[in-house]
Amino acid sequence: MAGVENLSVRLSTRPRVAVVGGGWAGLAAAVTLADWAEVTVFEAGRVLGGRARRLARAPDGVFDNGQHLLLGAYSECLRLMRRVGAAPEALLWRTPQRLDIAGEHSFAMPPWPAPLNQLAGWLGWRGAPWGERWRWLRALLALRAQGFAAPPEQTVADWLRQQGQSAWLTRTFWEPLTLAALNTPIERAAMACLAAVLRDGMAGPAAHSDMLMPRVDLSALFPEPAAHWLTAQGHAIRVGYRVKSLFPVQDGVEVDGEHFAAAVLATAPQHVTALLDRKREDATDWLAPINKLDYQPIYTVYLRAHRPEALPQPWLGLVDAPWGQWVFDRQRCAGHAGWLALVISGPGPHQAWSAAELLSRAAAGLNQRFAGLGAQAEGQVIAERRATFSCDAGLARAAAQGPWPRLALAGDHVAGPYPATLEGAVRSGAHAAYLLKKVLNC
Repeated sequence: MAGVENLSVRLSTRPRVAVVGGGWAGLAAAVTLADWAEVTVFEAGRVLGGRARRLARAPDGVFDNGQHLLLGAYSECLRLMRRVGAAPEALLWRTPQRLDIAGEHSFAMPPWPAPLNQLAGWLGWRGAPWGERWRWLRALLALRAQGFAAPPEQTVADWLRQQGQSAWLTRTFWEPLTLAALNTPIERAAMACLAAVLRDGMAGPAAHSDMLMPRVDLSALFPEPAAHWLTAQGHAIRVGYRVKSLFPVQDGVEVDGEHFAAAVLATAPQHVTALLDRKREDATDWLAPINKLDYQPIYTVYLRAHRPEALPQPWLGLVDAPWGQWVFDRQRCAGHAGWLALVISGPGPHQAWSAAELLSRAAAGLNQRFAGLGAQAEGQVIAERRATFSCDAGLARAAAQGPWPRLALAGDHVAGPYPATLEGAVRSGAHAAYLLKKVLNC
């Protein structure tokens, strides 16, 4: 009991800080705050993780609200996982980077330092004519020469035209890559954000280009270990608690009337303005970028298959298939026997289809492309209509701090170099925590 009493005394001498939102950004903020503050996390849902969480369990599998591939360059994700005892080596399947597009080409980079990895991938690029390879290489070298930077107003489509990329390269390489990384069509997508992803995923140390596939559901990957670690340290997690009011005051922030020395607001961007309703006029300029955000959907189609191993790779890109852009063999990726997951990023005709029609079209399309797969039109469709902000060229993003120093924003939508990714979310959460530490002189 002495240890518990000492922990309580130690926490009671620290400033109380609220974190509103138990997604990846909010939990990253809470774990970072835990060293010097008494933290309370408020999460409206029943499961932690926000837009990257477990939705349901089945007897032979788990449904997440999407599929996420991490990169070896996601240093903040990996650091925080280790901090809370979630060993990346056990929970993530690491493999050299590759882009396999069914029926088109296979591009794979060995775990070598850049630019040798890119050169090896270029030489061994199966299915790509040499003329297309040269076009791709010239574009990548040009991007490297300009420091993997691009003008804020430049779209991916504009850059591709500038670099003379062919219709084939655009359709089978750049469009799938852009949708996977930015969840935004190339006509709108910011080249600056894609360049940042390419810089960290292709141009850094060898391990940075590795792809990391979760072996567990998304809540078990980081959110739940973070919550267990926080509660073991004496901090509070209030799951199923929807905050109704957040009111900055001179000496802190009131959350539903409860006083805290400071707070991190880490909800989805569409909820920020409503929570600050009583103070909206004081933050018009700060909140303006959030109010102007557009959003892009992601649909995940889970369906059964008799022989998932009929897929030549654990995950594959698909082109000219409105019922799916990526297919994941959940059996090889996470041990969920007999399950496939199809991902559709961005807008398209699928948005007008019923769940039954989407399952039927997906099963028929997969069976036509992969002999012996035995995909069945049964499963579940998960539609996240506001899955990410639209990562548009020229997009202005809100700063982490506004008119109230003791209130900081966190989330992948907050100003930063990354698009809507897990790494962008956790970096923003840690950054918000450091800002508050400075303000509170801790």
